[in-house]
Amino acid sequence: MNRRDAAKRRKLPLLSDHIGGRSQLTCLYRCGDACSHPVPNTSDNPYMGDLIASAVSRRSLFKAGAVVTVGAGAVVTVGAGAAGALGAPAYASEDEARAAAFWGSTPRGLRFDAVAPNTEDAVTVPDGYEQQVVIRWGDPILDGVNEFDPAAQTPEDAAGQFGYNNDFLALLELPGERHRKVLVSNHEYTSEEMMHYGYDSAAPTREQVEIGWASHGLSVVVLKEDRDTGALTPIVGHELNRRITATSEFVLSGPAAGSDLLKTTADAEGTLALGTLNNCAGGVTPWGTILSGEENFNQYFANAGQVADPTAKARLARYGLSGNASERKWEQYDPRFDVLQEPNEPHRFGWIVELDPYDPDWTPRKRTALGRFKHEGAGPRVDRQGRVVVYMGDDERFDYMYKFVSKNKMKSGTSRSAREHNRTLLDEGTLYVAKFTGDSPGEIDGTGALPEDGAFDGSGEWIKLASGDESFVDGMTAEEVYVFTRLAGDKVGATKMDRPEDVEVNPKTGRVYAALTNNSQRGTAGKAAADEANPRNTNKHGHVLELEEKHGDVAATTFGWRLLLVCGDPEDPSTFFSGYPKDKVSPISCPDNVAFDPQGNLWISTDGNALGANDGLFGVSLTGATRGLTKQFLTVPHGAETCGPVVQDRHILVAVQHPGEIDGASAEAPASQWPDGPNGTLPRPAVVNVVTDRFGSIGC
Repeated sequence: MNRRDAAKRRKLPLLSDHIGGRSQLTCLYRCGDACSHPVPNTSDNPYMGDLIASAVSRRSLFKAGAVVTVGAGAVVTVGAGAAGALGAPAYASEDEARAAAFWGSTPRGLRFDAVAPNTEDAVTVPDGYEQQVVIRWGDPILDGVNEFDPAAQTPEDAAGQFGYNNDFLALLELPGERHRKVLVSNHEYTSEEMMHYGYDSAAPTREQVEIGWASHGLSVVVLKEDRDTGALTPIVGHELNRRITATSEFVLSGPAAGSDLLKTTADAEGTLALGTLNNCAGGVTPWGTILSGEENFNQYFANAGQVADPTAKARLARYGLSGNASERKWEQYDPRFDVLQEPNEPHRFGWIVELDPYDPDWTPRKRTALGRFKHEGAGPRVDRQGRVVVYMGDDERFDYMYKFVSKNKMKSGTSRSAREHNRTLLDEGTLYVAKFTGDSPGEIDGTGALPEDGAFDGSGEWIKLASGDESFVDGMTAEEVYVFTRLAGDKVGATKMDRPEDVEVNPKTGRVYAALTNNSQRGTAGKAAADEANPRNTNKHGHVLELEEKHGDVAATTFGWRLLLVCGDPEDPSTFFSGYPKDKVSPISCPDNVAFDPQGNLWISTDGNALGANDGLFGVSLTGATRGLTKQFLTVPHGAETCGPVVQDRHILVAVQHPGEIDGASAEAPASQWPDGPNGTLPRPAVVNVVTDRFGSIGC
C-alpha cells in the first residue's frame, strides 16, 4: 500500500462527526480525532435543568453585594441588584443604557478598525499596525545548532530549535537586562505529514519519531526589543534559553507523588517522569513561573483496547484511551507508550506543569494537587491575604470546570527564600469541581432563545474533591481523586460543559472568564440536553462564561455566573452579545484562549471557526454601554489557528499554529506559503508580534 492509500484509509473514520472549521488532518494529529470517538463521559450526572429546584436564588445569594479581589492589597466593590449575581449596571436598566449610549464611543484598548473576516494566506492586521515574525519552528535558540533544513533535520538539532505548533505564550520582563524580554511558548503537538518529506504513517523511522519527541514541550527564549520599532529578536544562546521536550525530566510533586498509581519500571518511586505532551494553554503565576496544561495526552499511548482488567480499562476509557496502535507509533521505539507494557505511564500525563523560566537548574514539576484531566490551561490569581487560586477547564465534550485553592499563602518580594516558598504553593491545597444552576426553569429549549429575564445566568457551587490526603468523594481515596479526577467529578455530579478550555481571571475586577469552544453532541440522543450554562443543542460556535466568587473570596464555595457571549453569526437569532447591537459586532466562532489588556478588556482567540473564515483574535468590551462590543483585531493564515495570545500595552503576540494544515496537504504538497513566502521551505508555525506603526499603545 503506498503512502497516499495509507492516508486515505486513515482518514475515513474522521468523516463521522467532524464539525467546525478545523480540518480532519488537524483533528487527527492534535487530539487523536476525539470527535470520531465516543464521548468519554458516560456518567448520568444531572444536567442543569434537573437542578433548578435546589437552586439558591442568585439575587438572595448576592443581595449584600460582592467584593472582588483584584490583587494583593486592592479590592473593588461591585453592587448587586437587578443584574443579579454579577452586579448592577451603571444605568437603571440595560435597555436604557443601550438607548442612551453613543455607539461610536469605543473603550480604550479597542480603538482600531475591525479586520473583516477573510480566507487569506496571511496574517491580517488593522490599518496603522505592523506585524513581525518573531520566531518560527526550527529557528535555533541554543548554541551549536544547525539552521533549519527540513530535508536534513536531526533529533539533536530539533532539541535546540524552537519547537513545533506553538500554543500558549508568555512575554515576561527580564530584570537586570534593559530592553530584554523572556518568551515562553508551549509546543502542543506535531503534524508528521506536514513536517517530513516521504513520511509513512504506517512505518515512521526512529529519527522521525525522535524529532517528534524533541519538537514537543516548551521553549524559553530571551528576546531583544528594539526601543524605536518594538521589533523582538531572539538572542540565540542566551543563558536562559531552554528546550523542554518529551524526554525531559519532571518531578512528580504534591499529594499523589509516590503513589502506586504513578510507579513504572523506570521509576519505581513514582516521583520522576519523563517528558510533557500536548501542552496547550497555560498561565503566569504571581511569583513569575509558568503553568502549562497537558491536554490530549491519550492519543500517544497504544493498546488500551487490549487491556483485560475491567477497572483499568474503564479508567483508561474515561480519559479517551482506546484502540490498538497509536497514530504516531511511538510505542515501536519506547515501551512506555504501550499500556500493556507500562500500564501506569498514561497516569503520568494530564497534569499542570510548573516551569521557572528564570532558573534553568530548577527541574520543572507536575503538580498532582491540581488534578489530572485534559488540561487546556491554568488561570492563577492571588488575593490580598496571599491565598492562591488556579482555575482550570477540562477540554472535552461534557467535561468539567475546576479550581484549586492553596493551603499556604504567597510570600511577597523577590528574595531567594520567598521564591523557594512560592514554588511549593501548588503542592498543598483543596481541589474543587463546579456545578452550575440556572435561574430560568423551563425556559431553556436548546435553540439559544434568551429567557424572559434577558440573560443566561444563575448561581453555582464549588464541590470539594480532595485536600491533601483527605478525599471528599465516596468510594475514592485521595490518590485516586488526583489521578482519576474525571471520575471524581462524575461521582459528585459536576455540570457537563461544552468543552471548557481556557479559564482566566480579569486582573482589574477579579471576575473569571471561561471559553466554551463548542459541542456538536449537546442535546443529541443519549447526551445531556441544553441547560442555561450551555444553552444551545448541537453547539457549533461555542460561548464565553463570566463567573464571580461570592464576596470576591477565592476560597468561596458559591458563585454567580452569566454568559457574556453566545458566539456565531450575529444575524443568527441564537447568538448573544450581552445586548450590544449585533449589527455592530464582528462574527466570532469557537472561542479558545482568553487574555486581558491593560484596560481590562477581554481578548479571545479562536480555534476552528465554523463560519467559513480564518480564525482570529478579537477584543471584547466588558463594561458600561459597550459591554458585548466584539471587534476582530487580526486573522491568521489559511488552515491555521490563533493561539497565545499576549496583549500588552504596546505588544500583541499570537502563536500561529498549524498554518496550511488542511485535508490533503503534506510536506510534498503544502497548502500554505506562510510565513516565508513562495521561496520558503514548508509552512512553519510561528510567533507574530503586532505593534502600532509608531510603537505606541495598542487600541488607544
